[in-house]
Amino acid sequence: MPLTLSLPRKLAAAGLAAAVVAGGAAAAAVAAQPASAAVPTCAASNLYLSMGRQDHGAGQLYWPLRFTNTGTGSCALRGYPGVSVLDVAHRQTGPAATRTGQSVATVTLRPAQTVSAVIHTTNGPIGGPCRPTGTYLRVYPPGSRQALLVPASLRVCSNVFTVTPISR
Repeated sequence: MPLTLSLPRKLAAAGLAAAVVAGGAAAAAVAAQPASAAVPTCAASNLYLSMGRQDHGAGQLYWPLRFTNTGTGSCALRGYPGVSVLDVAHRQTGPAATRTGQSVATVTLRPAQTVSAVIHTTNGPIGGPCRPTGTYLRVYPPGSRQALLVPASLRVCSNVFTVTPISR
């Protein structure tokens, strides 16, 4: 029974054969790669940062950080954002949030799509004092050295201040 290839497969096979003849194994490896390029990391300039709805319960406060892709193409985020509380003069009021240790995954955002990370502290001095209430959060998206500021009245208490990785 003869092998029948569709036109795209015939073209791919012909291109691969030509690459092997023309330039050896290295050229063949390049020619055999898929046509689609990797999704780039989201630039801070293409992200809109906002705060989600606070969740209070059992002396705890959970507050989503929402990252929306404002760019014209898809982009990806992977890992933990860097998060610090700032006062009205944009001075950091204490240590940055620590990571929860949860596993990370790459999340692709199409234009106008939103993903979140969640910050956590206690809802009052349960096991230690509270820091002064901050006015802003300074957030470094994963993979970025450019910070975003978002207004957020947040009081970190009991030396508990954590952040989760980006997720849907």
